[in-house]
Amino acid sequence: MAENLPPMEYRHLGNSGLLVSVISLGGWLTYGGHVEDEKTFSCMKAAYDAGINFFDTAEGYAGGQSEVVMGKAIKKFGWKQQDLVISTKIYFGQANGKDPENALNNRGLSRKHIIEGLDLSLKRLDLPYVDIVYAHRPDRTTPMHEIVRGFNHVIDQGKAIYWGTSEWSASEIADAWRWADKLGLIGPVVEQPQYNLLVRERVEKEYRWLYAEHGTGLTVFSPLKGGVLTGKYNDVEAPPAGSRLKEGDGKLAYVTQLSKTWGDESWKKNLAVVASLKPIAEELNATVAQLALAWALKNPNVSSLITGASRPEQVYENVKAIEVVKKLTPEIMEKIEKAAQTAPAVEPLRA
Repeated sequence: MAENLPPMEYRHLGNSGLLVSVISLGGWLTYGGHVEDEKTFSCMKAAYDAGINFFDTAEGYAGGQSEVVMGKAIKKFGWKQQDLVISTKIYFGQANGKDPENALNNRGLSRKHIIEGLDLSLKRLDLPYVDIVYAHRPDRTTPMHEIVRGFNHVIDQGKAIYWGTSEWSASEIADAWRWADKLGLIGPVVEQPQYNLLVRERVEKEYRWLYAEHGTGLTVFSPLKGGVLTGKYNDVEAPPAGSRLKEGDGKLAYVTQLSKTWGDESWKKNLAVVASLKPIAEELNATVAQLALAWALKNPNVSSLITGASRPEQVYENVKAIEVVKKLTPEIMEKIEKAAQTAPAVEPLRA
């Protein structure tokens, strides 16, 4: 384990009693496909040793192989499930069926797929339950009452403890809560959106009334905007070797889409933001990546930042962002806002 790591900090998952590490480790774009199993094991061990207790995956990550390898790591190291918070996500289960091109009931949020999809996820993880099961996307072809009942069923069966959403609109989350309240059932306690210094609108504007109204917590994905906020794409003519844009282009849909923006106006604008943040990071004796992670953790509605890593060193560097949070005084936060110029225009909520 790396020396001089700050103590891990933990926050409640929204308005629940569940405590999750503020830095977590996810298997998206990495484990089960892009990163070899042994490297996955070393990254997860580094995370566990650093105090990370929250590990996130999904049935759709590498066709379910992310769940397989993360489950193997838990067994390999003999970790007790009560010391962990494990989450998976249900929606993109087309790899479960005989014909991925014609997914039928292997995709979406029908009661059938919620139940069957989670059963298959648990088999791949080799675990009796997960702590959190997310609806990976909204399913606008399935009635909301069926979705709410489906997730409550797997909770009642002891296969999940909490349920949440990912990339849902505020109105959809509120609708889920209306049905849950009407039926006397459990509503979604957490949303998993993208949130970072370059993508802020939904978390800071659209969701802002959900936090007080429903106690919605956030487990954020892509807090470094696919590596853009590390600064590794600044001052280079092409994606550097080893980067996701270099190694994953053509293999991973998200990376492919991000690579298509290389050199366009939005790309140049984002890199300009990164360049403007660099002097502030240096002032704090931090990397730009650590500054970006620390900035996101200053949002009190964020329960955890789901980070990715292909090497243990990346895990350690991300964990060090915790000590940077304490350096983000109101004056430094103002400097960051002036440098980034990315804050959405938000009208105050009515009292």
